[in-house]
Amino acid sequence: MTFLRLLSRTKLYWGLAALFAIGVAFSPVTSKGRNIFLTSGNLSDVLRQVSITGLVAVGMTMVILIGGIDLSVGSILALGTVLAALLLTQPGLTVAAGIALPITFLVAMVGVALIVSFVSGQLGMGRSVATAASIRHGRRRSALSAIWLPPVAGIVVAGLLTLWLASQAGSQFGMPGVLIAVSCVGLAVGALNGAIIVSGRLQPFIVTLAMMVTMLGLARLVAGQDSAVVAVYSGTNATTDIDLLRAVLWGVLPVPGLFFLAALALFMVVLKFTAFGRYVYAIGGNEEATRLSGIAVTPVKIATYAFSGMLACIAGVLYVAQYRQGKPDAGVGLELDAIAAVVIGGTSLMGGRGSLAGTLVGVLIFGLLTNILQLHNISTNVQLVMKGLIIILTVLLQERNLGQIFASLKTSPQAEAQDEKTYNKLEETP
Repeated sequence: MTFLRLLSRTKLYWGLAALFAIGVAFSPVTSKGRNIFLTSGNLSDVLRQVSITGLVAVGMTMVILIGGIDLSVGSILALGTVLAALLLTQPGLTVAAGIALPITFLVAMVGVALIVSFVSGQLGMGRSVATAASIRHGRRRSALSAIWLPPVAGIVVAGLLTLWLASQAGSQFGMPGVLIAVSCVGLAVGALNGAIIVSGRLQPFIVTLAMMVTMLGLARLVAGQDSAVVAVYSGTNATTDIDLLRAVLWGVLPVPGLFFLAALALFMVVLKFTAFGRYVYAIGGNEEATRLSGIAVTPVKIATYAFSGMLACIAGVLYVAQYRQGKPDAGVGLELDAIAAVVIGGTSLMGGRGSLAGTLVGVLIFGLLTNILQLHNISTNVQLVMKGLIIILTVLLQERNLGQIFASLKTSPQAEAQDEKTYNKLEETP
């Protein structure tokens, strides 16, 4: 392996290391000569700031890996902030509770039914039987379990969960209830995105663009015209446990960053070690060939969009905890930041190529760049310009490796002379 090829394959990590070194070298210092960039408080703040975009970028990575796109994540996050803020601050069966509780019941029922069906199917495949009578009895029992057990289990679990959430509606929702209910709403909206795309055979760009507008309007309707911003104050109009989502563990690890890293680790395992992950890459590589090979493409695509919506709503709850408010325009432009982080991380917009490790690097590059510019009081407009230039440069490096770029820039004098000679001959030809 040549040096240029090795450098090309690791260019993303070298870029992150170079940016970190720039931050250290040009960081302002305190009156005691301490490097501000390297302080634990500053680095912890970087992780906290990128956690919301990072959560959305994790879901966006999986969507892009199947060759799709999700422009609705910003509006889904905004809807999540409004629902979370209203559930935390308004007791009783409000509009937010009227949306969250039925959707939670439906999502829990379907999810538990699918899990029970899968587990019972795996147990049925692994069970050994010795006699013909036991075979017939086992088949009847397996058929009965396959038909009745999943829906019954789903209804029971979903009913108990919904009753527990409804009991909180009388006073105020706590942080666990809000996380569960709002996440289920995001899961349902994302699944609806995927279902429309696969059933209508429509372009993901169009469907998610329409969903972006729809969810933005729904968030504004739920928030109300007179309360576009729903303030959340723990201990007064909300329970104090919401402060747990903005705490810093051991003085170093912010809880929002913990959510981001946990989601990243979980879905990295899913993509690398499960059949679902292999199907995601296969669909992004060649969807038609994947379908012809017998893989069920439809549920994989729906699940991918569902995960994207769920992570966006979890990010919405974290937004409420950090900024103490929910508002319909909280996620404006977030989908572009997430897509940029994914692309910078090396995931191809054509699908089938990329990784969540690269997404982590892309998110950190954006976070460190923003932090460095903020430490030097650089205008936000300049920050936007620099982010745009970084995106263009990154895509250029993805599409063409360093060897090709250097070869295109390096033109020998002999080659130039030959080109000029050829051009003159063509001019002299009648």
